[in-house]
Amino acid sequence: MYFIALLLLLGCAAQHKDSLRYPQEKHLKNVRQLTFGGNNAEAYFSFDNKKLIFQSDWKAINPLGCDQIFVLDLTQKDLRYERVSTGTGRTTCGYFLKDGRMIFASTHHLSDSCPKAPHFYQGHYVWPLFDYDIYIVESLGAPPKKLLGEPNCYDAEATVSPDGRYIVFTSMRSGDLELWRYDLKTKELLQLTDELGYDGGAFFSPDGKKIVWRASRPKDTTLYKNLLKKGFVQPTEMQIYMMDADGKNKKQITNLPGANWAPFFHPSGAKILFASNHHTLDKGGRIFNIFMIDTSGKNLEQITYGEEFESFPMFSFDGKYLVFSSNRNGKTPRETNIFIAEWVE
Repeated sequence: MYFIALLLLLGCAAQHKDSLRYPQEKHLKNVRQLTFGGNNAEAYFSFDNKKLIFQSDWKAINPLGCDQIFVLDLTQKDLRYERVSTGTGRTTCGYFLKDGRMIFASTHHLSDSCPKAPHFYQGHYVWPLFDYDIYIVESLGAPPKKLLGEPNCYDAEATVSPDGRYIVFTSMRSGDLELWRYDLKTKELLQLTDELGYDGGAFFSPDGKKIVWRASRPKDTTLYKNLLKKGFVQPTEMQIYMMDADGKNKKQITNLPGANWAPFFHPSGAKILFASNHHTLDKGGRIFNIFMIDTSGKNLEQITYGEEFESFPMFSFDGKYLVFSSNRNGKTPRETNIFIAEWVE
């Protein structure tokens, strides 16, 4: 197992008390940086709140050049990053099962090398849709085994219900990017969405009864379909939606311009945190911050105030901590690191 250990005290020595928190961030305190280079994102807590799983291309821990999946044990005095994925192919979207096993999406079944990841296609900003399969790992150091996947199909963005029974994920298996639910007990699949457009980034509510997700509903359906055939999706216009865990009672939560994505439920289940650039479109829309809104769609509130990019908020399962990705305190432009903060209600 490839890992690197960095002393926690050294990592924090240069940080004065709460120097990483912006004055307006009244819901955060004791902000601490957990990674220190490259691009680190989608950090999610284990169910016992003791570990984080995340993806990283940080050269200090990952020389491959594209994202691999790592685990960080928050109970240790030093920051030790242990790789979960194979070290080959491109990976994304790691998550813990309730019993401590881990899942992630990967292309390593196709090639050891990193597939190219273009950000523009014919003048359009796009996300590439790689041929990901979803894998399960029994423990650190164990080989991954395929859990979900279809040939030449995007299967990724998997997260787990609070009771540990269900996985919700995004798949192209129906011909469009839809949300599916997989029952770990019965092995049954249930398609949750069926409207044209990208549906992804889904998470369960704390009680497991609801699902929140991001979705695009393209006005130019021809462009959407053409990009999809080429293996791309355009993420510049998205809204936050919510539904029952079985796909019923779908409801649009946000009605904001720009890209509104990466939602996660507040511990109360009555509010949703999400990333958005709606407030910076007049400046080019490159600045993303984290916002909070009631599930009724009211009482929008800005949570983070970084000056470049912030996204992927997740609460610990006890509701005490918020983990997120941010460009704050980066050594180079657009460097994205993982931060953890105590949540102030």
